[in-house]
Amino acid sequence: MEKRIFLSSPHMSDEGYEQQYIKEAFDTNWIAPLGENVNKFEEEISAYVGSKTAGALSSGTAAIHMALKALEVKKDDIVFCQSLTFSATANPIIYQNATPVFIDSEKETWNMDPKALEKAFEKYPNPKAVIVVYLYGTPAKIDEIKEICDRHNTPLVEDAAESLGSMYKGKQTGTFGKYGIYSFNGNKIITTSGGGMIVSDDEEKIAKVRFWATQSREEDS
Repeated sequence: MEKRIFLSSPHMSDEGYEQQYIKEAFDTNWIAPLGENVNKFEEEISAYVGSKTAGALSSGTAAIHMALKALEVKKDDIVFCQSLTFSATANPIIYQNATPVFIDSEKETWNMDPKALEKAFEKYPNPKAVIVVYLYGTPAKIDEIKEICDRHNTPLVEDAAESLGSMYKGKQTGTFGKYGIYSFNGNKIITTSGGGMIVSDDEEKIAKVRFWATQSREEDS
C-alpha cells in the first residue's frame, strides 16, 4: 500500500463528560471493583447492540475466555478459530487446554471462509465451538457461517472486538451467535483504556460469567 491508514488516538468530548464521570466515581468511592457506572455501561451496550444482557470484563480476551468456559470447553476439545486474527482470539482456547483448528479466510472480507469451515466440519465433525472474527470491523459472511454452525449444532462465538457499531443486514455484529465479544482497548472504537464485554441472550450464563469474573464470591446472606 502506498498510503498508510493510521490508528486514531482517543477523542475526548469538548463538554468534559468523561471527567464528570471520573469525579463521580471518586466522590462515591466506587473505584473498585465495580459500581453504578459499570452497571450502566453494561445496560447501554446491551441496549445498543440488541442483546438481552451484557457483562463487563477486564479485556476482550477475558470475554472470549469466559465464553469458552460458559460453553464448557475443556481439555482435548476442538475449537474452530479464524486464522487471520490477533493472537488474543486463539489464546483462550489454549487457556482451556483445548485444541484450536484454524480456518482460512476468504478474500472479500478477509474473514472466515464458509467453504473452508464446511471442509473443517468434514474432518472434525464435533468441535465444541466456532470463533469468527470481524477483522478491522468488517463483518464476515455471518449468515452463511451461522447456518453451517446451526446445521452442525455447534455454538458460535463472535470476536467483535473491532466491530462495535458494524451492521450486517441490519443487525449488529456480536449478536448472531451464542456469545458476542467487544473490546475497549485503547485502539478500539470506544475505549475505557482497557476492558471488554460479553453479550448474549442467555441471562443465566452471563450472570455465571460475572460470578466467575469476581472471584466467585457468594452474595451476603
